[in-house]
Amino acid sequence: MSNVEPIKPHNLRNPKPAWLRVKAPTSPEYAETRKIMRDHKLNTVCEEAACPNIGECWKVKHATMMILGDICTRSCAFCNVKTGRPNAIDPNEPANVAEAVKKLGLRHVVITSVDRDELDDGGANHWVAVIQAVRAANPNTTIEVLTPDFRKKMGMVDLVASALPDVFNHNLETAPRLYRTIRPSARYYTSLRLLERVKELNPSVFTKSGMMVGLGETKEEVIQVMDDMRAADVDFITIGQYLQPTPRHAPVDRFVTPDEFAEYERIARVKGFSMVSASPLTRSSYHADADFEQLKAARLKAMKA
Repeated sequence: MSNVEPIKPHNLRNPKPAWLRVKAPTSPEYAETRKIMRDHKLNTVCEEAACPNIGECWKVKHATMMILGDICTRSCAFCNVKTGRPNAIDPNEPANVAEAVKKLGLRHVVITSVDRDELDDGGANHWVAVIQAVRAANPNTTIEVLTPDFRKKMGMVDLVASALPDVFNHNLETAPRLYRTIRPSARYYTSLRLLERVKELNPSVFTKSGMMVGLGETKEEVIQVMDDMRAADVDFITIGQYLQPTPRHAPVDRFVTPDEFAEYERIARVKGFSMVSASPLTRSSYHADADFEQLKAARLKAMKA
């Protein structure tokens, strides 16, 4: 019998506060971005995860590509990506991602993936192929990866890190106390160790992690996660409001106010993060291009000090 507590259905009709309401995507640039994704047979986490920022981001052609298919081998209680038996890996995907980056004119691209626990390497070799293809076709584009944890896949984090992405992101997602119900197939300290390992392999790489709030965590737990990240030498933290995708997913415990997010940002900066994004609509790749430019500037300033 599973020890995972079932997620209770929740009424999604509870109105969102005004600070979480966004306009429907209608711009011509949105349609053009969508066409490029379809023409190259690419998936995006923007669509699969029902991101509220898709209209804003796609208006400036900032799409976050999701490799290794659109079916995940895990079933996290917060995530809207489909769960099941994945399809075969598309061997043309690295070239298609590279060409889409070129057509979108991206100066900074964020790439993520589903979990592929059924693969011996967890998809790590495909990750390397994508990074290499993007870099070869777009030498002036910086690359940010948002990877799975490659749990029980020895050496695969090292393999992806060896491809030298400019930013290595892996999200802790929530406080360790909530992992059993929110992220049952993952382990908090496995994810934390991944971030630490990336820094050990290449201290100059920017590392990044994020968490959702509004799932029942306490302020003290959020601060402890910040401390754990800093102990692993994580450079950049994102904190955003959890939104329930469907009644089958974990319910929203509460809507965290903008003032509380501002307080989390203040605390995170005091703790030494080079860059902080904390707001109701913050997501891992939201404004990632501008954030990376600020990260680089902060690093250069620190080196000169």
